[in-house]
Amino acid sequence: MGYRVAVVGATGNVGREMLATLAEYEFPADEVIALASERSVGKEVSFGEKKVLKVRDLATFDFKGIDIGLFSPGAKVSEIYAPKAAAAGCVVIDNTSCFRMEKDVPLVVPEVNPEAIKDYKKRNIIANPNCSTIQMVVALKPLHDLARIKRVVVATYQSVSGAGKEAMDELWDQTRNVYSTQPVEPKKFTKRIAFNVIPHIDVFMPSGETKEEWKMCVETKKILDPSIQVSATCVRVPVFVGHAEAVNVEFEKPITVEQARAALRKAPGVLVIDEREPGGYVTPQECVGQGEVFVSRIRKDPTVPNGLSLWVVSDNLRKGAALNAVQIAERLIDGMIQPQSGAKAA
Repeated sequence: MGYRVAVVGATGNVGREMLATLAEYEFPADEVIALASERSVGKEVSFGEKKVLKVRDLATFDFKGIDIGLFSPGAKVSEIYAPKAAAAGCVVIDNTSCFRMEKDVPLVVPEVNPEAIKDYKKRNIIANPNCSTIQMVVALKPLHDLARIKRVVVATYQSVSGAGKEAMDELWDQTRNVYSTQPVEPKKFTKRIAFNVIPHIDVFMPSGETKEEWKMCVETKKILDPSIQVSATCVRVPVFVGHAEAVNVEFEKPITVEQARAALRKAPGVLVIDEREPGGYVTPQECVGQGEVFVSRIRKDPTVPNGLSLWVVSDNLRKGAALNAVQIAERLIDGMIQPQSGAKAA
């Protein structure tokens, strides 16, 4: 008997990636249901190479009998429908920011804190972290185990897909207009994104940091260690898919580049590509479609007693969202939950 899975926000960038990942990883589902808003009802979305699902209306859907819900419809929608699904017995894995910092909701990266998944029973909701946080903590976990991290300073280079399909369309349209000497009008972004970088993701907070920067700090503390200090500068760059991060780490104990490289090579979900020569590193374009977190440019930071600098790259739609959620679901079905009932094939 397989599981019944609902993908909420199935027509969005992450929702489509969730469907593709479920199919690619052969998740044992007897039925997969695509849900979105009323305006998307009847549209078709791909599930694997050969199957197509018709989108159903989230507002009228009954979650009774659904085992797992993969949610990525936006925080305001999740705030309404995730608790309803959870109350109906569905375990919700939510990719939005809605529940991440609530004390009774586990915030999980399976390679980092899988033990937190068991706390889903408190509300039947598990939160997926922010995409930029996920790739950073996957890289930091083996190093923290080795030498205890005191402080992290990170600058991100985040692709426009993190802001949704409209943002990707805006980069495409602006790039075309620049080349054809047509007017360039910012819509989704505050300034032109084509051939530019914007040091502003999410809203500004009273402290002067943006909410994206705040998320990286508080989520790292919740997932990895509350004693770690994090300072982040989050920047949107004219790349369609794939986030990159320049990460500077200060440790409590001495750690060599060789020790760090060896620990990272053994770590789950990490691939080290670190040749000290032209092209001996990974860029966002090369990580698209991959599920790993790539670490390059591992080097000593001579400005602090125990410091290293890293270059960390990952596909933000894959590991930064869809794959992380599916990996949580895989952990859930490994002895934590059983299918509620049989279901017709999708």
